[in-house]
Amino acid sequence: LATGFPQLKALYFNNNKSLTGNINSLRVLKDTLEVVAIYDCHNVQGSFMDLADFPRLKQLNLRHTSVTGDVRDIGGNDFPSSESLILPRSVCGGIRYEFQSISEVPSFMQAIYLLLQRTPTLFGKELPRRAFYWCLSEDSPDWYEYDNTSG
Repeated sequence: LATGFPQLKALYFNNNKSLTGNINSLRVLKDTLEVVAIYDCHNVQGSFMDLADFPRLKQLNLRHTSVTGDVRDIGGNDFPSSESLILPRSVCGGIRYEFQSISEVPSFMQAIYLLLQRTPTLFGKELPRRAFYWCLSEDSPDWYEYDNTSG
């Protein structure tokens, strides 16, 4: 598909259950893509870092896909033009990501801090309260139930 549109600047797919593939296949458009919005397409997979060296990419929205990765892998030269980065919960740092251990959080928050210093709106304008909804997984050994019955 991508090879048929060598000058494509924006790619939008929304709520397409038939769409399958790996976002790595977008590499043929590395020098032209400015917007990639593939959301509610659960059969799309790959690593979001495969798009990290796209020089013109301003907006990346992969919410509700099966794309993986870790925001701690984003280096100083990655996503050089990015203004917006919306990642799925399957990415460490994506929207609604569930930490498996409290010990993961300090290095993660350090990475987020550095990214936000570089691009304050990278993860949305509603930071920090409503942008991510991160939590500790109920399957974590660090999880405990809060008993509110004792006052």
